[in-house]
Amino acid sequence: MLEIFYGTIALVIAYFIIFFIIAQIKNDNSIVDIAWGLGFVIVAIYSFANAPNHSIRSIIVTTLVSIWGLRLSYHLFKRNWNSSEDFRYQKMRKKWGKKVVIKSFWRIFMVQAFFLLIISYPVVLVNANPGGSLQIFDLLAFVVWGIGFFFEVVGDKQLRDFIAERNNKREIMTQGLWKYTRHPNYFGEATMWWGIFLFALNVDLGITTIISPVIITWLLLFVSGVPLLEKKYANNKRYQEYAQRTNKFFPWFPNE
Repeated sequence: MLEIFYGTIALVIAYFIIFFIIAQIKNDNSIVDIAWGLGFVIVAIYSFANAPNHSIRSIIVTTLVSIWGLRLSYHLFKRNWNSSEDFRYQKMRKKWGKKVVIKSFWRIFMVQAFFLLIISYPVVLVNANPGGSLQIFDLLAFVVWGIGFFFEVVGDKQLRDFIAERNNKREIMTQGLWKYTRHPNYFGEATMWWGIFLFALNVDLGITTIISPVIITWLLLFVSGVPLLEKKYANNKRYQEYAQRTNKFFPWFPNE
């Protein structure tokens, strides 16, 4: 089992080095976002392919993570590949100045490699030690993952359609799932990883994988997801009115 973990670490580091090189060629560090989802797919397939045995659970977990990761990376590829560098990375580039290359390597690409390894831990554990037959927690895990996938996919589509159709660039998306949470896609991503954690509870040492959903929820809610977008719209009057009646993260009925 340790060989799978060591191999995963080496694979992820090499994978992000490749994307770092591409980013320098394109002069666009935001392509690391494209690498994020696909990286989980690679980890899932690698750990599954190198596992000594398989189970229905490991097949399901590998499949679900692959579906999510491929969809997310394709979505971001279509949105970002031919666009200018995302505002978050432009600010970093300006701040870091002449040291942008070395700081980008460590503080963007290697940091994301580190977090990807932590968050993918339950996937690797389930594949390395798949356990026995399916249990009631597996059904609950699938339901939780499905809710998360729904919020991320539908939220992304609703926002994409809104951006394509809106006439005023200052308008704010407040319909669909965005009526109940200001960040349905981020809520969905965190929820999916709580579902993967529930799958891992049925294997040895599964409880240790709680670090995965805790970390991704913390990142999205307090570090790299929600806070950056909230700060971006801090001076937008329409967004602040929207924020007064709509939950930031967890879906709930608006305060009309």
